[in-house]
Amino acid sequence: MAESGLNARRSAVYLLDQVLGEGRLMAECLSAGALDRLAPEDRARAQRLALETLRGLERADRLLQKHLRKNPPLMVRNALRLGTVELCRGEAAHGVVNAMVQIVGAHKRHGQLKGMVNAVLRKIAADGAENWAKLRVPRLPKWLRSPLVSAWGAEAVAGMESAHFAGAPLDITGKPGADLSALGGEAVPTGSMRLATPGQVTALPGYETGNWWVQDAAAALPATLLAVQPGERVLDLCAAPGGKTLQLAAAGAEVVSVDSSEQRMKRLRENLARTGLQADVQVADVLEQSGTYDAILLDAPCSATGTIRRHPDLPHAKDGSEFAGLIGLQAEMLAHAWTLLRPGGRMVFCTCSLLPDEGEVQVEEALETHDDMQVDRTALSRPGVDPAWITEEGGLRLRPDYWPEHGGMDGFYMALLRKDCGVS
Repeated sequence: MAESGLNARRSAVYLLDQVLGEGRLMAECLSAGALDRLAPEDRARAQRLALETLRGLERADRLLQKHLRKNPPLMVRNALRLGTVELCRGEAAHGVVNAMVQIVGAHKRHGQLKGMVNAVLRKIAADGAENWAKLRVPRLPKWLRSPLVSAWGAEAVAGMESAHFAGAPLDITGKPGADLSALGGEAVPTGSMRLATPGQVTALPGYETGNWWVQDAAAALPATLLAVQPGERVLDLCAAPGGKTLQLAAAGAEVVSVDSSEQRMKRLRENLARTGLQADVQVADVLEQSGTYDAILLDAPCSATGTIRRHPDLPHAKDGSEFAGLIGLQAEMLAHAWTLLRPGGRMVFCTCSLLPDEGEVQVEEALETHDDMQVDRTALSRPGVDPAWITEEGGLRLRPDYWPEHGGMDGFYMALLRKDCGVS
């Protein structure tokens, strides 16, 4: 097979080893340069293969267990998993089997297992696709599934799992007035442009000229709710990778964009340069910010459980042990951000989480703590927002099982909070 195709598959196996063996998120691997030596098309292919394998991991393991007397070393098992997913998705058996045999055969410690890989994958090729379709939709691990079922019910969680398994289309936010028709996408109800099969992002029309940026439809709503006006002084906290900063800047606001990650803010600077937008980008601790602002957007650090349809590595790399610390940090950040908001100002608090403790509960407790804080329900009356998504305390709850006819959305929570004019 072509060397480039082999390299993409080898890199996909490496990514699986890092996620499933080292507990690293794919984003961490990519930012550390895991795929930097690959050509752009091979980088995209390696990521796609790794993500598809993680989405179908439960099914792949169920098919493989019939042909394995004992679990092979993780690297070999991951090659088998990747090969199984490719075969069951219709890839040509000859290319898949030969590639996995080459990848395992070249390994210094496990090369002797290439014969086993050949035999197992040829069995999978014979009837794997038929059996694949009979298996249930892969489930979330118990550490995450249990609290989600408690919060939303088993039927809703099953819908989320179906959305996770289907994966995510590519959503795009355009600069005001930009013509996105050449992309050939679908406009979803809230206004984002959605592409089902985009291919290489950087090759799409309008990318080089900065007409748009990638941003899930759900992630585009917090800045929309904030409804900034030209000339307003706006603080975007925990801003990276920067889609919301771009929205705020495109609306004409004077944006101060803050995040503690230099690597992630590098990407924001690149996108600002590409789109020709302006913001004051600061790598700093959110809790050390000072000043006074007309509006604040706080996208607080969270479990990111709402993004699993795009990041299926998360439930495999994490175990929930850090959630308590994140919840405490969110409350601390919300309280500090409130001190930076001028009387009469407004703030959007949001998290890309499916857990009420990181959304609804945070706002309920903040409303009890701050006498000068009011939730603005009227701000949620936006095109495409179903009134059923509005929560008891006045926030907006989005879930992956919503919009199944459009391809779903990320899980998000957001609320618009207004500061009374009479209390400083």
